[in-house]
Amino acid sequence: MGRRRTAVIETLDEHPNLPEILGVLAQLPHVTDTDLERLADAWHNTVGLAEARARALDPDCPLVLEVLAAFEAVQSLFADDIEGNDDFANVDAEIATVALKAIRDAIAAAYARPVLSRNEHIALMTAWRAVYPTDLVDEPDLGGRSAEVKALLQAMPLLATRCHDAGAASLYDSILAMSWTLDEDVRSVARGEAWHAAVLTNRRRVWSLVRRSGAEGIGRYCSQCRTRSDDHDTVRVLALCLDAACALLVADAIDDNLVDVLILPVQALIPRQRTGD
Repeated sequence: MGRRRTAVIETLDEHPNLPEILGVLAQLPHVTDTDLERLADAWHNTVGLAEARARALDPDCPLVLEVLAAFEAVQSLFADDIEGNDDFANVDAEIATVALKAIRDAIAAAYARPVLSRNEHIALMTAWRAVYPTDLVDEPDLGGRSAEVKALLQAMPLLATRCHDAGAASLYDSILAMSWTLDEDVRSVARGEAWHAAVLTNRRRVWSLVRRSGAEGIGRYCSQCRTRSDDHDTVRVLALCLDAACALLVADAIDDNLVDVLILPVQALIPRQRTGD
């Protein structure tokens, strides 16, 4: 069978299969333990599936580097399940490992759809569609204060430009200065309660996604001088930002005072939400 020809796709927005890609990616942090078991049960490797996978991951396939980055993100998102060392990890590590194969196949299929045959695409998506016949979400559910979570995550890359942006430098310096005045014992308690709430409300994978997204944002290279800071102070500011984002994620499940403890140092990065006209 010859390779299907398709126009060069340079960005995700140009991808003709964008809805399916976004549907798969948005579902990932909401995969439940039961879903993992169902995905593993539905995935069976075959010669045909292996051939379809090889075609989907060909270096000439659309946005294959993004596919590989998504694979890395999946590995990080389900690291607790693969390692199986935590009390809250209820799925056998071997089952979780098989489930991730089904997830990676679905991601590869969604991205490579323009160059796959119909049967190849169906084969790679079979296990995923056995659990998710339709795309259930358009984007990850970030809770009742999702607008603030998004605003904070979108503001964090600004801090990476502080070497050339006076406003960003001022924000960074104020956050760092406040970090030395905080009661770390109180923050540790608040952070622990927030994490416990994430586990109880089945948001621990969304928690991991938020932290990964935030770390990528503040860890970017400056667009002007192409330098990147990863010193102790940067790590300290990053930790405060990530704690705040995660507190907002589970704000509906913990005491307001605990949320305030974690978001106070970075309040300047979170636009005040309008409560009415």
